[in-house]
Amino acid sequence: MKTLSRKDEIILVAAHLFNEKGYKAVSMRDIAKAMDIKAASLYNHISGKQEILSEIILKVAEEFTVGMEKMVSESISAIKKVEKVIELHIDITVNHSEALAALNNDWMHLESENLKAFVQMREDYEENFRSIIKEGIDNGEIKSYHPEVILFSILSTLRTLYLWNQKRGKLDVNILKKDMVSVLIKGIK
Repeated sequence: MKTLSRKDEIILVAAHLFNEKGYKAVSMRDIAKAMDIKAASLYNHISGKQEILSEIILKVAEEFTVGMEKMVSESISAIKKVEKVIELHIDITVNHSEALAALNNDWMHLESENLKAFVQMREDYEENFRSIIKEGIDNGEIKSYHPEVILFSILSTLRTLYLWNQKRGKLDVNILKKDMVSVLIKGIK
């Protein structure tokens, strides 16, 4: 396994603290204390909390973006693309639960270009998902419900999956994928 750089360690510890307390409630001193180092030492590796938050959120947002772009370009049915979107969310939730918490709860604390970049990635992601849903409706693969209702129903479930998964004791990822895909797809197929 790859050894983490000091910067990566700082980001992991911060993500954990942001998940526990929220971005606003965590100070650089809190991060340093959790790492058992002096706060001034953090600045040898990172410029501040804003850089940490940006690293956490934009990394996860980029993972969603790359995953969605891959699905959009695949020559598979729209319903299969929806299944893959659900699986993508499950994989990211399982692998980056605390970072996903920051993305969902603290994105609005991003500043300037990082905020613009995140909002653009989120809007593009949702538009791609909306297009997949509309394609499925047009092809008769997906029931002709309003695309926004389908989009909202699936994404709101997936965006809060990290909370549910943390509380329930982390189900096996394969069971989670099989059952969640089945439950969500049956409602629209």
